[in-house]
Amino acid sequence: MTTPTHEPTTKAGLTDRERFGAILAAQRSAQLRDGAPSLEKRRRDLRAFKAALISRRRAIEDAINTDFGNRSRHETAMMEVLGVVQGIDYLDRNLRSFMRPTRRRIALQLRHGSNHIEYQPLGVVGVISPWNYPVNLSLMPVVTAIAAGNRVMLKPSKYTPVTNALLTAMIAELYPEEQVTVVSGDGSAFSSLAFDHLVFTGSSSVGRAVMKAASENLVPVTLELGGKSPTIVARGRVTDKTVESIAFGKLLSGGQTCIAPDYALVHESEVGAFVQRYDALVKAAYPDGPTSVDYTSIINQQQYDTLVELIADARAHGATVIEVGHRPQDAALRPRTFPPTVVLGVTDEMRIAHEEIFGPILPIFPYGMIDDAIDYVNQRPRPLALYYFGAKDADRRAVLDRTTSGNVTLNGTIMHVGQDDLPFGGVGESGMGKYHGIEGFRTLSHPKGIYTQGRWNAANLLRPPFGKRSDRLLDFFLR
Repeated sequence: MTTPTHEPTTKAGLTDRERFGAILAAQRSAQLRDGAPSLEKRRRDLRAFKAALISRRRAIEDAINTDFGNRSRHETAMMEVLGVVQGIDYLDRNLRSFMRPTRRRIALQLRHGSNHIEYQPLGVVGVISPWNYPVNLSLMPVVTAIAAGNRVMLKPSKYTPVTNALLTAMIAELYPEEQVTVVSGDGSAFSSLAFDHLVFTGSSSVGRAVMKAASENLVPVTLELGGKSPTIVARGRVTDKTVESIAFGKLLSGGQTCIAPDYALVHESEVGAFVQRYDALVKAAYPDGPTSVDYTSIINQQQYDTLVELIADARAHGATVIEVGHRPQDAALRPRTFPPTVVLGVTDEMRIAHEEIFGPILPIFPYGMIDDAIDYVNQRPRPLALYYFGAKDADRRAVLDRTTSGNVTLNGTIMHVGQDDLPFGGVGESGMGKYHGIEGFRTLSHPKGIYTQGRWNAANLLRPPFGKRSDRLLDFFLR
């Protein structure tokens, strides 16, 4: 994300920076004028959002299908609409307790006073969302910000124009611009605004640029950046249930999911069996092959070309590439459709070993001992997600204790993102900050600490002129 030499102007003659700045100023002015919204106001806003989403379910499915070229309506309903609706229900159900002031302990010398924390809206929150889940990853930060009492400016990805138009119209019907609005335009101009908090979901490279721009105004950021999420399969766990779950997670939305299993670590004695089961289960899931209505196309030609280049590079360096499922060659019959693919013999000089794949390609790495699998994960940047298939034993405990990732799903994939009471976010190069659960509410709130002084406390005796009484008190507290 680089700042253009000549920033584009609108028909009104304003640059994007000026246009965004005017909206931000109006939202901040309204926030200062109206103060923090009540519990009842926040709940009304959340419930209106939910109703609007449900009533537009079919329109959302159609819009995302158009933007992708082909996207399963069931995947859209499940991962986009249902995900946000359940998130709204969770916030609505827990909002009273989230907003409630919390008492904190009081120091001994001040024990006749009291301490508590009140959670105050930050003000105006900026949200930059990606193209891969253009409803869920746009609206979950927005509804969390609303629950925390903030005003919001949302800038979605330019790669989903039909979905963006639908979201823009829906939000304009629900809220005045000074409360929540959707904007389009230059990303550098947006990320350089003096928000009270900025939430970004996308690639690590753009995340670095966003953080750098935000730092000019000391804007705190939440970054959800993805990375190469590993899947470790314990020896003896190459079963239909295990492999079906991995295939689901890898091929959901054509592999274009930030927490998709990027690669699999399988015991060296079971790699062949894994590939056979993977092929069979992909055939069962997509009986019409890559032209199945449930199999998602790649979002644009640039992303498709990147996948082609990753496979070409792997082949050139000696990898074995296996297209799986029914009639993988039929992918050529539909624009930007990439067949389900397994890659064996991956080595460190291959791009596929280091770059986030973001497509239906699954590299498989053999390991001998569980320590080998753990070491492989730990030699790479910390991932957004980690998946482990195995019994509740010492090996599982070792994986949990000795690896660091965003979240973990045991004996499954993907579904931890749908657990509303768990925080969601990365660590290290996969991101920083959380925006699900109570952690999300608190990320977008200011925890204002308030001390109420009592009528008497020992600190009042520690005033000049100091003397023997002061010495005795200090000796007592410093014993």
